[in-house]
Amino acid sequence: MTEISHTVSTILSTCHTSKRIRNLIKSYLKLTNMPTIVHFEIPSDDIERSKKFYNELFGWNFEKWSGPEPLPEGHEYLIISTTDDKGNKSIAGGMMKRQNSQQQGMTNYIDVKSVQEYSAKVEQLGGKVMIPKKPVPGMGYFAVCLDTENNSFGIWETDANAK
Repeated sequence: MTEISHTVSTILSTCHTSKRIRNLIKSYLKLTNMPTIVHFEIPSDDIERSKKFYNELFGWNFEKWSGPEPLPEGHEYLIISTTDDKGNKSIAGGMMKRQNSQQQGMTNYIDVKSVQEYSAKVEQLGGKVMIPKKPVPGMGYFAVCLDTENNSFGIWETDANAK
């Protein structure tokens, strides 16, 4: 629970407020704990051409992956840094060589508490898990899914102990 959510919960439990106000605050708390996009990924046939395009278009910066474990031989992954309109660091992304012809468009990764739980939920709701839960050592786990309209998205679970 975030510090704000905890503070609001404390206020709700100790103050006399109208039922309507309590319900509005509870709705806000649910929204602040809602899964949200935390990363995006761009597949590319020509990494240098893509870097140039996004740098000139949006001013995005790129640097080679330097994670806790090296990438397999021949693989390259770039981390994309973005900023908001005030110059504050914003959502981060990644760019890699397109893996296959079905890998089209950007993939947004949504932070969830459990990739396993949300993968099951995707299938219960009529979606498909295309790439089952995989580790990113030292960072977390991900899966790539399709919604009921065949739009792809990723789910991400942060876990520093991932192997």
